[in-house]
Amino acid sequence: MKTDLIIREPELYFDSIHNELNNFLRDTVLGPAFAHPLSIKRVSTWRPAVEVKQTDIDYKVKIQLPGVRKDDIVVELDNDFMTITAEIEEEKSEKEEKEKNLRYHTCEFRYGKYQRTISFDQPVKVNESTAEYKNGVLTVILPKQQVNESKTKKLEIKEV
Repeated sequence: MKTDLIIREPELYFDSIHNELNNFLRDTVLGPAFAHPLSIKRVSTWRPAVEVKQTDIDYKVKIQLPGVRKDDIVVELDNDFMTITAEIEEEKSEKEEKEKNLRYHTCEFRYGKYQRTISFDQPVKVNESTAEYKNGVLTVILPKQQVNESKTKKLEIKEV
């Protein structure tokens, strides 16, 4: 049995490319064309870095989520995939909300909602999985379920 990590949802990959292309066009072509560069406020879907490692017994997934509170992260598990959802909102103070002429000089922070689904090539033990969040990095350890390898069987075709 092949134990390499495989992606079973190609449409998610193409959505990712589409979002990245939209972000690139907005940031380099469309944004500067329609707004003064010093007053652009960037609010969009953000895409933190993900690292997936596997051994014979488990998967170890790390996601960089700097600036996200632990309570704003949701991890949902199924037999062979994991969905991570997080949201980071812009900090607002009462003083800023009252200022009508508030404009950004520079803002490279990304705000918004993040959702990512990761598929695994082998089912995981949902009840034994663990997650910890430290210094802006979420680490999820998912033990693999032992799957009996099935042997191929050649069927005899009967003539009727």
